[in-house]
Amino acid sequence: MRRDDGSSGSASGTNSEQPPALNPKGGLSARAARRVQEFLNANFSRKLSLAEMAAVCGLSPYHFMRAFSRTFGTPPHQYVLSLRLDFAESLLADSRMTIADIAHLAGFSSQSHFTTIMKKYRGVTPLQARSSKLRREA
Repeated sequence: MRRDDGSSGSASGTNSEQPPALNPKGGLSARAARRVQEFLNANFSRKLSLAEMAAVCGLSPYHFMRAFSRTFGTPPHQYVLSLRLDFAESLLADSRMTIADIAHLAGFSSQSHFTTIMKKYRGVTPLQARSSKLRREA
């Protein structure tokens, strides 16, 4: 599933749409960074292993984790969570969708998992975020 909402914000406090750092020492090459970013943007809603992400760049999982963190300023897991939260938040504006359906579409294992992660990283529950979005639109 691809994000096209243009929303910003992230789980770690950095924008998941920001361009990667240009050739940081020990980081991914510009080409590898672009490839993995495109891969994650297209596949964030499914279960991803570190080995699968590393294979996109042709690196071992250990080296990929270190290089990714240097390049993007956040570990791969945090980056994927950020993509999922951004996507889920864009769906919350549609009051016809249940929060459980949104959690599933965004790649969370359950509504409870979605609520816990959103509260931890965004400071609000999905219901609070939905209420806020709907108030702003009214």
